[in-house]
Amino acid sequence: MEQNKWFPEVNGNFAFGCMRLPMNGDKVDYDEFKKMADAFIDAGFNYFDTAHGYIGGQSETAIRDCVAGRYDRSQFLLTNKLTDPYFKKQEDIRPFFENQLKWCGVDYFDFYLMHAQDRNNYEKFKKCQAYEIAYELKKEGLIKHLGISFHDKAEVLDMILSEHPEVEVVQIQFNYLDYEDASVESRKVYEVCEKYNKPVLVMEPVKGGSLVNLPEDADKILRDLNGGSNASYAIRFAASFPNIAVVLSGMSDMKQMNDNLSYMTDFQPLSEVELEAVTKVCNIFRNLNLVPCTSCKYCIEENECPKGIRIPDMFAALNAHEAFHNWNTNFYYDSVVTGGSRGKASDCIKCGKCEKVCPQHLQIRELLVKVAETFEK
Repeated sequence: MEQNKWFPEVNGNFAFGCMRLPMNGDKVDYDEFKKMADAFIDAGFNYFDTAHGYIGGQSETAIRDCVAGRYDRSQFLLTNKLTDPYFKKQEDIRPFFENQLKWCGVDYFDFYLMHAQDRNNYEKFKKCQAYEIAYELKKEGLIKHLGISFHDKAEVLDMILSEHPEVEVVQIQFNYLDYEDASVESRKVYEVCEKYNKPVLVMEPVKGGSLVNLPEDADKILRDLNGGSNASYAIRFAASFPNIAVVLSGMSDMKQMNDNLSYMTDFQPLSEVELEAVTKVCNIFRNLNLVPCTSCKYCIEENECPKGIRIPDMFAALNAHEAFHNWNTNFYYDSVVTGGSRGKASDCIKCGKCEKVCPQHLQIRELLVKVAETFEK
């Protein structure tokens, strides 16, 4: 495993993203998470990533109980984030940060990010002097590296980095499907990071699983390579760029962990043949016109939908219907609403709370109309 060229304390270029941990019902499966964390650390890796909104706060406490409580602090690195819904004024930030330390069972964070920055919430972060407070925490030794996670257009990132040269690292959504996407602008955002010589942390390298469960014709293209899993091509694509410091993978069982470790322990960039294959996969996806939802669940975990609509599951059902055209996607939609105990797409009252926190800036209210038209006939 090569030493990380950007951060010597980071082992390799692969990280454990803790937004989609193994679950036992509505609780994190501690036994499975411990096995996964052990395998990850035994393979030589050490970087874990969390945020308070992940799994309704369970991600942080699971890290406390399954990682921080079982390993010496020198054996792992931990990233946490300051997220918009959890502070209203400047005076809220430090107490929230101190609680995050307690929830995670640590006395400092290796990386601390201003979370999900976009044109709108950046103004709140500025008004509350969030960057300045975080920098003070860094000077106190409670943060080792200050950064941002980012969900907006390249011009907005350029503005933020020009105003805050103290930012050391940028976390962006980066995968082969979004690389040239006009709504995400992965390539352009990455190039802004290059312009300011900021190392990049990659989130959503498999786009919430969309690049794992491929349409049949796209899947065949990768299978014909006679090589790795679909996830392997997506994660290796992201890790192949020179300014990429770390690629996060949100793994939820040991099968995914073992698969990821099999190609990231001795990482090799994509070959020309493999790059050509993923380009063909992109072309197939673009013709499908799918909803670019990554199932981050911010829309239902950071805001409770007043009608109980399981928005990411609705979009997954719609995408499956568009990609595979098989009749059982109707049964999947029915299971999402579970016989009427959860809201149907047509129950949306168009309050817009979900759209305010969507990192992909989706027009959720309009898309739910399409879901209703597709399944509620």
